Amino acid sequence: MPVDPVLVGVVLSVVAAALAYFVFASFLWGAGYQPTPPSAALEMLRLAELSPADTVYDLGAGTGALVFRAARLYGSRVVGVEVEPIRVLVLKLRQRLGGFSSQVTIRWGNLFDLDFAGASVVATFLWPGAMARLRPKLEAELRPGARVVSHCHPIDGWTPTVHDPKTDVYLYRWPEARAPPVTGGR
Repeated sequence: MPVDPVLVGVVLSVVAAALAYFVFASFLWGAGYQPTPPSAALEMLRLAELSPADTVYDLGAGTGALVFRAARLYGSRVVGVEVEPIRVLVLKLRQRLGGFSSQVTIRWGNLFDLDFAGASVVATFLWPGAMARLRPKLEAELRPGARVVSHCHPIDGWTPTVHDPKTDVYLYRWPEARAPPVTGGR
């Protein structure tokens, strides 16, 4: 049976458009899409010293690199926040199919509209401009003892407790993070 070249062209066009939307449309929503590498995701969770008592807010949850690992590996409660609607659908599908309904909450919306008072851990892989806008909100809302883990981009004005150069992951403990860095001399 011969394949209709017009049908093949339409199917390929639809697939290409879907991929382009998935990768580039997030710019329309204010953030680009770049998945957290698995090694960095695992290091972020390890440095955060997660436990079942933690509530993790994953800001810009993407397709769930941190969300589902934190729930599965550490038993933590996780709130995944994503602004791009197709990724929200992917997250909700993974939540339902993976059996994470009671542990994982997916929120479609702007991370700057969140209240971080309930977070014991905040995980980010955001661009520097977003990190700068996020800092005063975190300072106003985080509870003492909360941890913030960031991949690639430090929080200007904060001093990390740990920076792993291999994975480029930063760990901050609040409120200690706002202290000036310790130097070796006078």
